[in-house]
Amino acid sequence: MTLLWIILATTAAGILSIAAAASLSLTILSRMVDKMVSLSVGVLLATALLHSLPEAFTSHDVDIPSLFIALMAGLLGFFVLEKAALLRHSHHHEHDGHGHHHGHDAESAGKSGLVILLGDSLHNFADGILIAAAFLIDPQIGILTAVAIALHEIPQEVGDFIVLLNAGFSKARALLYNLISSLMAVVGGVLGYFFLDAAEVLIPYVIVLASSSFIYIAVSDLMPQMHKRPKLKESIEQVALILLGVLLVLAISELTHVGHAH
Repeated sequence: MTLLWIILATTAAGILSIAAAASLSLTILSRMVDKMVSLSVGVLLATALLHSLPEAFTSHDVDIPSLFIALMAGLLGFFVLEKAALLRHSHHHEHDGHGHHHGHDAESAGKSGLVILLGDSLHNFADGILIAAAFLIDPQIGILTAVAIALHEIPQEVGDFIVLLNAGFSKARALLYNLISSLMAVVGGVLGYFFLDAAEVLIPYVIVLASSSFIYIAVSDLMPQMHKRPKLKESIEQVALILLGVLLVLAISELTHVGHAH
């Protein structure tokens, strides 16, 4: 039954995020992405700090200091991975005179479509493993993790879609390739289920690593984007959407907790 939930959750998270990203019209694209960024911050932080980390730290026979080491290693690891990607990007564009403020502009696209797809596939594969690990601890944490990943994936998939179009992909081809890439989460989920089920001692550490990715994405990637819009009206909207994301997590938590209790 748990494996079925993992397959359903990874499939739904991938397909829904792609469908939402693809359905956004270009006229409302940036405004919708900005809103999703703010909402995602609340969802990611609430999932990590209010659910996943407490669950990991209250697991039986777990060494607390080692979990903090895993948390720090996760944060630093994601920094190094992102730094490597930035260094590779700047190496190819260091003399072109463009600032690349949005990260997904035409100048940075070039022939990077397949590279984007490969990176996104690996990311989705890891997401699937994290969802599997979360379900193996508690279905409630699994659902929250899948929701957080799906919400976070929407603005990312929008960005990927733009990169593919700028790299010369047709709309249909970009949609198909993005969909295939998103379904790598299902592969990760199934493999994660069989691997982690035989090594339950690793689950709290995997959950901590998942939480570190949520925290890093929210604090390092998403919040700086929000600071680029410092007007009072936009700032109030951002705070409201962050709180909405937190409330969404709490509401889902309550519903799944009641359902799980029964």
